[in-house]
Amino acid sequence: MQRDKLRAAVMMCAAATLAAAAVPTSASARSSSPARTVAVDCFSASQVRPGDFLLACGDGNNRLISLRWTQWGPASAAGSGLDAVNDCQPYCAAGTFHSYPVKVRLDRPRSWENHPELQHFTRLQLTYTHSTPADTHRVVTYKLWD
Repeated sequence: MQRDKLRAAVMMCAAATLAAAAVPTSASARSSSPARTVAVDCFSASQVRPGDFLLACGDGNNRLISLRWTQWGPASAAGSGLDAVNDCQPYCAAGTFHSYPVKVRLDRPRSWENHPELQHFTRLQLTYTHSTPADTHRVVTYKLWD
């Protein structure tokens, strides 16, 4: 009886070893894995589904916050959040931030020079769903940096 248990255990280990050898150990073992698509921020950091995203790199007076993504794919991304904009009244350092609800779309992916294994979105479009900041159209499109 002991011998039968030992034989069964050896057979199960052999079967498990053969099954493991037939399966690739990781997705990176495949040569045709697709490139990931990311958003690149002002500091050249790649982000996937960021919760916030700085638009005004020089002075920080415009930033997307509370972002929630409904879709993130290789060709585009869509979500919603708030556009926090400094009114710079009487001047930017003493200004007040106001938040405006927006729908966000990222698209036009392209290979990223800094990291060729990644694609990065090169266009961001905001659609204001209620009011807009002063002198701002309801739909605004930004070219994103490389």
